[in-house]
Amino acid sequence: MPRPAVTRTPYGTLPGGEEIDLWALDSGHGVRAEVLTYGAVLHTLTVPDTLGEDASVVLALPGIGDYAEKNAYVGAVVGRFANRIANGTFTLDGTRHHVPANDRGHALHGGPGGFDTKVWQASEVPGEGSAAVRLSLHSPDGDMGFPGALDVAVTYSLDAEGTLAVDFTATTDRPTVVNLAHHAYFDLTGEGDIRGHALQVDADSYLPVDATGIPQGPAADVRGTAFDLTEPRVLGERLAMPDEQLRAAGGFDHCWVLDPAGPAAAPRRAARLIAPGGLRVMEVWTTEPGVQVYTANQLDGSLAAPSGRRHERHSGVCLETQHLPDSPNRPEYPTTVVRPHEPWHSRTEFRFPHLTAKSPGDDVEKGGSRSTQG
Repeated sequence: MPRPAVTRTPYGTLPGGEEIDLWALDSGHGVRAEVLTYGAVLHTLTVPDTLGEDASVVLALPGIGDYAEKNAYVGAVVGRFANRIANGTFTLDGTRHHVPANDRGHALHGGPGGFDTKVWQASEVPGEGSAAVRLSLHSPDGDMGFPGALDVAVTYSLDAEGTLAVDFTATTDRPTVVNLAHHAYFDLTGEGDIRGHALQVDADSYLPVDATGIPQGPAADVRGTAFDLTEPRVLGERLAMPDEQLRAAGGFDHCWVLDPAGPAAAPRRAARLIAPGGLRVMEVWTTEPGVQVYTANQLDGSLAAPSGRRHERHSGVCLETQHLPDSPNRPEYPTTVVRPHEPWHSRTEFRFPHLTAKSPGDDVEKGGSRSTQG
């Protein structure tokens, strides 16, 4: 019987001469993932549909040179602080810190030299039940203006059921702020258009933002708005709704506030994405307090896929589990402060319940009930 397996192969060389590896994870039952040591990028995630047809469900770029250029964070791990810090400044324990602004006057995803631009060290994680690789990175004190030397790791593990888990850990030698997220663009058809997908987000509120993407104030109720995804909604129909928040962002680029995790901090479901016809279904489970939904509003065809197709607007959707944007400046939000001797950990799982459904469309056409299957 096939068993999960891990292999490593050379992928390419950066302009500076650093060699980048590709780590392949195989569940042994059809689901496969490829991870790069550059940016800890999830390069491919191949998932069979209900008819047995394979396709990668994440957007990718053709080669290492493309990833090393400005690339819209395709597939990368972003940090030290995912999402935005207003004006690139925050105060921690009475000291003001400055992070270089790289998005409309604000610091986005850790600044211009964030973790998505780094070469990570990788090693296989032995285990009987899954194929796993651990990527680690040292971020020195003062990196992009953040205080404290930070050691981070991300472990990708793929089990026999086809669930891809992403585990983050971080430790620091002095107080700092940490908010890591995974920036995969999902497209469950592999065809470069997510407007026919249905999305459900298990949250009753979201954070409205100003014209530069910074939260305007407290969370708002989703009821009666384009942001009500408490049941599966077709993305194209939502994106066409007359809503000022949608118009200003060109689509969804907002954080939904999830219900608090349980006392054991076990992952709970955050979102459910359904391909047209229910041929593939993905559930996102996480320990994080929020999920940023981004419908690739800024992709404009300037980036190519390995097939040569161009990545156009709305060709993917990011479901970035994370803490809330601008948290270092918002004491009312869940804290992102990490201190020495208090290791930080986060877990997100991408589950594919259609792989174990009894028949094509099973548990898909029933309104997206909050099933724990998968």
